[in-house]
Amino acid sequence: MPDPAVPPTPPVPLAALLAREDLGLRRIAGPADPSAVVHWAHTSEMADPYPYLLGGELLLTAGVHIPEAAGSGTYFDDYVSRIVAAGGAALGFGLAPVHDTVPRALVAACDAYELPLIEVPPRTTFSAVARAVWQLMTQARHAELRRVTEAQQSLAAAASRPDPVPSVLRQLAQRVGGWAVLYGPEGAEVASAGRLVGSVAREALTGLTEVVRPSGPGTPTSASHATADVHLAAYSLGAGHGFVLGVAAPRRDPGDHTIASVAAVLLSLLTGEHQTGSGAARSSALVRLLLGAPAEDVAPLLGGERWVVVHARPDSLAAPDPVAASALGAALGSPLVDVAREVVRVLLPAGPEPAPQPGWTLGVSAVAGPREWATADVQAGRALARARATRAGLVRYGARPALADLVPEADAEAHAKALLAPLAPTLTETLRTWLSLHGSWDRTAVALDVHRNTVRQRIAKCAALLERDLDDPDVRMELWFALRRP
Repeated sequence: MPDPAVPPTPPVPLAALLAREDLGLRRIAGPADPSAVVHWAHTSEMADPYPYLLGGELLLTAGVHIPEAAGSGTYFDDYVSRIVAAGGAALGFGLAPVHDTVPRALVAACDAYELPLIEVPPRTTFSAVARAVWQLMTQARHAELRRVTEAQQSLAAAASRPDPVPSVLRQLAQRVGGWAVLYGPEGAEVASAGRLVGSVAREALTGLTEVVRPSGPGTPTSASHATADVHLAAYSLGAGHGFVLGVAAPRRDPGDHTIASVAAVLLSLLTGEHQTGSGAARSSALVRLLLGAPAEDVAPLLGGERWVVVHARPDSLAAPDPVAASALGAALGSPLVDVAREVVRVLLPAGPEPAPQPGWTLGVSAVAGPREWATADVQAGRALARARATRAGLVRYGARPALADLVPEADAEAHAKALLAPLAPTLTETLRTWLSLHGSWDRTAVALDVHRNTVRQRIAKCAALLERDLDDPDVRMELWFALRRP
């Protein structure tokens, strides 16, 4: 699915542009279609603008390209037909300095090919027309963003109600002005809401859901289809569920796909709980942990014996929200998600290596058993700090060097405890990060979210307390060996 957070830019109704009194535009040929829209304005004096058009343009011209004998031949028919073939939305013809009036043959050609022809008065520049298009487009985009934001909030509120699935469907149907239906794994309608659609549309929507129903690698997650009077869309709710969301509406505004995608994420979480019973298993595991059960006894309820911990931070400045965090967990393959201010933590069974996720920076721990969950959590945090400092999308916590295997565990821990005893936890973490980044002040400051001078002061204090020269590579190696102890 496209990024559900950013709906596409809405087009501008041609009627809204004609209504601008400051421009003085006038339609003089072509159909008066209130639904006609333009996506942008483009100026060209090419006799054949076809190669330079993308479709949806208001093409502006002063007629510089028109030959003197154009009115007696097929010049205008050829010119207009090429604009229509390229998908142009309308043609704007500027009066003066080349032409005092719009050529009659051009008016006739636009009527024949049903291309709206707009007369641009001498006082109005093409730049003013283009600026007006972008102003109207910006206003429409802001309105659409507000609509999408309000819809996201109402859908999230609906998901927290006692009847979450019907409530989400009702909100979705209301927001798109149509009908929303949830199909089960076998294709039967589980629940629906909104304005009913005809039997033909229902059958077409049922067929469309089979396109996105999980059937193997390469199955699309969404599909859409439009007819003259209804727009249909289907969204798969996850390969492990088999549920599919269907939406039917009389029109499809730019933000509707974004709204439906948010509803699909919420319904995926809700139906996942219902379908697999994993919610009950997680509740049971939580109760057992609170009542004193060892982690290794609880782990089978959660789906595995070997695990990794992932720490994630969004690349944007905004703090992660529960919906985005749940979507990240689903992408990584685990519903065990914790949102703690700026960091999302995910506990997932060991298996395929976690992949980088667009929009997130990830730190991944080494594989650990339930008894080592706390250690893995620390490892993931360190890996995330390194990923942020090096601007990498994902960093995995490195395997223990072979040297560590040569020293008995008890001796290594005793040596590390004695060596690092003078340092407070803040100084220990600063020293660990600084050494891991090869003594870089700037990268350490980024990883710890402090000023570089703070890093310098802390490292200097470490050197004084330890009474060691931190520029000595032997000292650094010994300290790094100690700091690597869990």
